[in-house]
Amino acid sequence: MTGRILQFGTSRFLQAHVDLFVHEARAAGQTVGPITVVQTSAAVERSGRIAAFGAPGGYPVIIRGLENGAPVERRLMVSSVDRGLSAIHDWAELRRLFATSVDVVVLNTGDTGYDVAPADRQPSLLAAAPPASFPGKLTALLHHRWQEGGQPLTILPCELLQQNGRALRDCVVALAEAAQTAPDFRHWLGESVLWVNTLVDRIVSEAIEPIGAIAEPYALWAIERQPGLTLPFSHPSVVLADDLEPFERLKLHILNLGHTVLADLWLQQGKPAQQTVRQMLAEPRIRSELENVYRQEVLPGFAMRGMRDQAEAYMATTLERFLNPFLAHRLADIAQNHAAKVERRIAGFLAWAADGGAQLTAPVLRAIVARAAGATP
Repeated sequence: MTGRILQFGTSRFLQAHVDLFVHEARAAGQTVGPITVVQTSAAVERSGRIAAFGAPGGYPVIIRGLENGAPVERRLMVSSVDRGLSAIHDWAELRRLFATSVDVVVLNTGDTGYDVAPADRQPSLLAAAPPASFPGKLTALLHHRWQEGGQPLTILPCELLQQNGRALRDCVVALAEAAQTAPDFRHWLGESVLWVNTLVDRIVSEAIEPIGAIAEPYALWAIERQPGLTLPFSHPSVVLADDLEPFERLKLHILNLGHTVLADLWLQQGKPAQQTVRQMLAEPRIRSELENVYRQEVLPGFAMRGMRDQAEAYMATTLERFLNPFLAHRLADIAQNHAAKVERRIAGFLAWAADGGAQLTAPVLRAIVARAAGATP
């Protein structure tokens, strides 16, 4: 399998998804990992997580939900992570580790994680100090790895962004050009680094402090096949697929779209700060409104793409996941970066449906897009 994995991002999602998968693969006897977790930002509230990673005995992940209609609860102590680093404070150690000891990189840097700071679009990007943005940091680390011999590397992004591997590659290549790096380095980025498109799907609703998480049983990590790719481990929730688009469209435009529709209602109606998805859907009027959006505004778009049956099944699964009585998935968390999510999940769906020939009226979805843009619906 593979050796050390470097993970950019300390989120509870990664703790209960990739890190848990690696833990279970190791428990099954596979040679993979361990994982080093890197905090990419200077956020003080997350610094405690870095100190907690690598503690003896691991950290807790609690799986709660319904499987085949029956309630389940499992508690695991995840031990796949052996240390945490700060990209700000441990930059020298991170450069050394990245250059010599890493086979695979995984990351989930949030909705704006690929944004580039203006200061990083300069030749000074490769100076000793850590760059400001995550793409800048990754470019500098890759350049140092190339200088130290340039061993091949596999990068598996987990951001909910279509063709996330390609998007990250294009961002890094553009920064390498702005930094006036050698043509040989840019060639190495294309030939020796595998930029893999992936899609993740799991609701991780609560954090356990300082590290740990509570998540639903459902989990998926779909990874797009490409020449030269060998998966770092095998796991029942990891799927190697020729085409990710069906997975992406179902998750983005049903599960995530539904979350954003509920978040918009929550924002508009001034609902309680601690209200959860399940509590909101306990109101018959709100559940009916969401189901109507799915049936009348979303399903026709999938039908025009020849995905009606898949969408029907995924809608049913999604509503069951939303009603999971064991998860406290707060609307306040879902509503973060609301405008960006509306653009990607709802406006993106309307554009995709139109490209497929569906001329959707979609009054509810269009009103949400207009509000997020600051316009009058």
